[in-house]
Amino acid sequence: MSDLFTVQGAGTPDGPLADRMRPRTLDDVVGQDHIVGPGRLLRRAIQADRLSSVIFYGPPGTGKTSLARVIANTTRAYFESLNAVLAGIKDIREAIDRSDDRRRLYGKRTILFVDEVHRWNKAQQDALLPWVENGTVILVGATTENPFFEVNRALVSRSRIFQLKPLTAENLREAAQRTLADKERGYGKWRVSFEEGALEHLVEVAGGDARSLLNALELAIETSVPWPPAEGTEIPVSFEAAEESIQRRAVLYDRDGDYHFDTISAFIKSVRGSDPDAALYWLAKMVRAGEDPSFIFRRMIILASEDVGLADPAAINVVISCAEAFDRIGFPEGNFPLAHACLYLATAPKSNTTMAFFDALAAVDKEDAEVPNNLRDANRDKEGFGHGEGYIYPHAYRDHWAAQQYLPKKLRGKTFYNPSRMGYEGKIREAVLQKRELQAALIMGDDVADGEFLSWSASSKGREGWFKRLESGRSGLLLRDRDAILGQCSIERHHRILVASANDGLLLWESLRRVSEGLAAALVDSEAAREALLQYASTIDEPEQPLIAVHKGPLLPSPEEADRWFECHSFDHILAREPWRRGIGFTAFAESAGRLLAEGGDVVLLQSPPRMGERISRILAENGTADALIHRLAEAEEAFFAAGGHWTWDAETLEHSFTAAGFKTTLTVLDQSEERLLTERDIATWFDADKSSWGGFIHKTLGGEDFFALKDMLLRRAKQGPILWKWRSLLFRGGQ
Repeated sequence: MSDLFTVQGAGTPDGPLADRMRPRTLDDVVGQDHIVGPGRLLRRAIQADRLSSVIFYGPPGTGKTSLARVIANTTRAYFESLNAVLAGIKDIREAIDRSDDRRRLYGKRTILFVDEVHRWNKAQQDALLPWVENGTVILVGATTENPFFEVNRALVSRSRIFQLKPLTAENLREAAQRTLADKERGYGKWRVSFEEGALEHLVEVAGGDARSLLNALELAIETSVPWPPAEGTEIPVSFEAAEESIQRRAVLYDRDGDYHFDTISAFIKSVRGSDPDAALYWLAKMVRAGEDPSFIFRRMIILASEDVGLADPAAINVVISCAEAFDRIGFPEGNFPLAHACLYLATAPKSNTTMAFFDALAAVDKEDAEVPNNLRDANRDKEGFGHGEGYIYPHAYRDHWAAQQYLPKKLRGKTFYNPSRMGYEGKIREAVLQKRELQAALIMGDDVADGEFLSWSASSKGREGWFKRLESGRSGLLLRDRDAILGQCSIERHHRILVASANDGLLLWESLRRVSEGLAAALVDSEAAREALLQYASTIDEPEQPLIAVHKGPLLPSPEEADRWFECHSFDHILAREPWRRGIGFTAFAESAGRLLAEGGDVVLLQSPPRMGERISRILAENGTADALIHRLAEAEEAFFAAGGHWTWDAETLEHSFTAAGFKTTLTVLDQSEERLLTERDIATWFDADKSSWGGFIHKTLGGEDFFALKDMLLRRAKQGPILWKWRSLLFRGGQ
């Protein structure tokens, strides 16, 4: 066991430059903004000292050990360090014993840093597993190898993986400049200068490896003059010295069969990506290298179900037929069925919906529910237990289908399969979703018993059936709005998203899922709304929960307020659905958004202006009523929406406000529709001349007699069944 602070030379004046210049705080870390930048998940966890087990994965010199040093400097927990190259099971057990004593005797946590964790064999990794599981130690592992292949699956599943990327040339130049300016740990005591191109050469050859750069800097500077020189001495570094101080980095070749797996991976990804040229290239490379054709066919059979699936159900038959043909003819003619199968899969439509089965497996593991009574076998226990009672025989109904609940009661509303829009699956998608809507509507009632059903037979034409059907349609409308908004953004896992007007949580939860290494923040207009969303998020680990703040009013917070609430003052995306019920100073909103957006960020809004909404005159005219009174009503409604007030703004108003604030904008008008049942209460509210602004205007314009005649006409229309309610929404995107 060694302590991170007491390793020989670590951070001491006589230690290597690369070790002396290790970051001490998060702000010292160069690069890796995607995981430790302001507002990122890992940064928040370190600052709050709420770190769970993590594994840092990345090439040499990207900062894995440096991040461990920062954690050691930040945490209140005890910090221990092991190097997997030198430590064995005995060292692990001793570290665990010390950690267990601290927890039992002093209630103190222990963070155990394991460098090169992939170097431990399975037995050594297994020796650590139970203690990570029960919280005796919090593991911080570092590895240059892919942990999903080189670290035990059980250990990986209990840790969060953070991938560090090679540093950019800009990052390396920043590290070099810090070193040259640092008088305590670097070369700030002397006047170091570089011949033109010398420092750039060191940065280029270092290839994203900060350690390689600092080692080269150390060698170049300290061999350019007799060392150590007097303080203030000028140290010129020539281009030749820079070249001699750094060698071309050796290419890291994979071992233990990794080349084999990397090549088949490239092949599968090319086929999945529908690139037949790349697929043929990687196939040819495997064949030329002597790869076993049965292995290639086995992977293509898997791909035919996993990645093509129901988009082309014939794909698996084609590949199996090609495999059987190859078995009969062998090489060299067997190249034809190999290429045949490859090209068929590469050009086939793609769908991975068969993955839904694994969601179902997870649900079974989590909830081993009983078979509902109406689905049980009626042949054995119908008389004694009522098994099968309430089952609806689909063939007795129109289209050989009737809505009824097939999942256990505890899983009502759970969906596993989401059909894609590709190929054959695209043809069945609408039917699958429509049937799911009706089944979802069935379980939305408060007192629905097993076996209760909806159908469109003569026995169930009542309004209640329609209510249920229409409410399930509303959820589809919300999802379409959500997908339309998110479809305007290029969201990456480390991005920071701010959702405005987030009371319903519609955009927040999907944003949280997409930015698993970033930040999902939300603004709500009341403490009650905030508590409701936090309650919904209570099952998520605290560092991964969304951050929610109460912010009343239509504008966005200032960067200072955002920093106070979210520890982040800039965002990659600002999203909102229907943020304004009334017209506001849109330019003020745009300006506040501009102050919160990171470089390259965007604002995406979906809003339905009142003046682009439905018209009562259209509903009545569509019903076949075409008389002068309807025409007068249409004119009066247009006059109402042109009369001024908070309902008069339109697409031009919104777009102009953002362009005035310096945004580049795109705007799409969406035609929306939804079947609705109008109730007497709805109509009474609209036709209240005293309390409804619309009602007061129409009453004044048409007179009382015609006004109430129109009300009676709408009541009669409402009794005939649902109305297709139509309106338009604006899908707006603004970038700086």
